[in-house]
Amino acid sequence: MAETVLNFHHLRYFWAVAKDGNLTRAARRLRVSQSALSTQIKQLEEQLGQALFVREGRGLELTEAGRIALEYAEGIFTAGGELLATLKDGRRREHVLRVGAVATLSRNIQESFIKPLLEEPGVQLRLLSGSLDELLHRLEAHALDLVLSNRPVQRDAGRPWHCRRIAQQRVSLVGRPREKAFRFPRDIASVSMLLPGPDSELRAAFDALCEQLGVRVRVLAEVDDMAMMRLLARDARAVALLPSVVVRDELRGGVLQEYCVVPGLHESFYAITVERQYQHPLLRPLLSRSEDELLAMGRDAPDGEDA
Repeated sequence: MAETVLNFHHLRYFWAVAKDGNLTRAARRLRVSQSALSTQIKQLEEQLGQALFVREGRGLELTEAGRIALEYAEGIFTAGGELLATLKDGRRREHVLRVGAVATLSRNIQESFIKPLLEEPGVQLRLLSGSLDELLHRLEAHALDLVLSNRPVQRDAGRPWHCRRIAQQRVSLVGRPREKAFRFPRDIASVSMLLPGPDSELRAAFDALCEQLGVRVRVLAEVDDMAMMRLLARDARAVALLPSVVVRDELRGGVLQEYCVVPGLHESFYAITVERQYQHPLLRPLLSRSEDELLAMGRDAPDGEDA
């Protein structure tokens, strides 16, 4: 009896259409004609004995068999990408660890996370900054081993992320040293504020708290980048809302003062990976450290160093 062999070329075309949800767009992206793409998928359906799509308006919806096929296809092509990354790149650069960090993430958190590797012989780090969507795309494509973020991501069938919280920091109001104690929330109305941008979860929580307390906030600047927030906290006569880890060196050196911890506000830090058969061996020791170690007050930073 002849062995039935799955046509992986057909499966890849199905995978592309299933991910896009539109035959025309997928054909354009794959640089094949729509009719040729449709024929390939029909041949796969004939081989499997199941319809994989049903048409819904201008798009395509997966049938139950299609959802099962997509789950298998995800595993097959993810494993293929991992094979290339492991054998093509990994054999030549097996000690390279590729870490992406969301651009708004504190530099101090990033440094604390990678610090154990800085003195390891033969280890090379590759650090990349960008938006969360961009970094997740690189992670899925095996161009990164891990992503550091201050926002969690959800795992689902199409996005196989493993997202773990590595630390959670209370949020403080910080500014230049002052003689009088800062009275929260009464004194907020009398100072200029440096706040995260309106898209920040931390900003939304702070705005909700001020609304609840009936406090009017005078915003001097909205800043997404924590390095810039650190500089402005040092140089502007304003009060900054941020996790104290961002300015831990300035707090140690007395350049800045923590006025108060804002009740009920926290910022969490996450490490995001994807499930792989061959995880980078350096990830386990990095991810096994305690929250206290990551948030520990470090040595004084050289003047001008960004957070």
